[in-house]
Amino acid sequence: MSPPKSDKPSVATYADHEVISPPHKLRRTLSNVTASTADDDPVERAERALALLAGEFATWMEEEGERLDKARNAVKAAGFTAATREALFFAAHDIRGDAETLGYPGLTIPAESLCRLLEHTRDMSRIPLSLVDQHVDAVRAIIREGNRPDAEHTVAVLTRRLRDVTDEFLAHENRDRLDELADILSPPVAPGEAAF
Repeated sequence: MSPPKSDKPSVATYADHEVISPPHKLRRTLSNVTASTADDDPVERAERALALLAGEFATWMEEEGERLDKARNAVKAAGFTAATREALFFAAHDIRGDAETLGYPGLTIPAESLCRLLEHTRDMSRIPLSLVDQHVDAVRAIIREGNRPDAEHTVAVLTRRLRDVTDEFLAHENRDRLDELADILSPPVAPGEAAF
């Protein structure tokens, strides 16, 4: 049975029900592979393009680290305002999202930990700036030194300790929110999964 030509769903009515079939819009975007295009694999093409960009990844992560440092310095200069908190949160959030793709999986945990700290602390003025410094300094150190052969163990120990300190702070700050505390302190990865 060929798909309907219109953009409207088709409706087949039966005695006790109706079946609504949405239009097949995806079929219009597909192309047929011919003998002349059979060797053109779009996944392979994307992987080649990614490989060409790989040399830029370190530069991009350094720029993200500088953005995070700038956001931290704004917090130190003006305190936690809506704008400084947002800038710090989104800088950490972007690093968390980009880290794995750009080849820096060790950045995921400290960036995620900083996001949790900012997200789950109700009174920003209670966050010790030294804890913010520890997160930002860990991120910058991992960007700078994370590709060394011996760095994996050091990164794992550092990020675990940072996560523990953050959990301890968040547990204390949210001690009156017992119904939410388990979610706040839940691990960032499934048990048994490696952070790398």
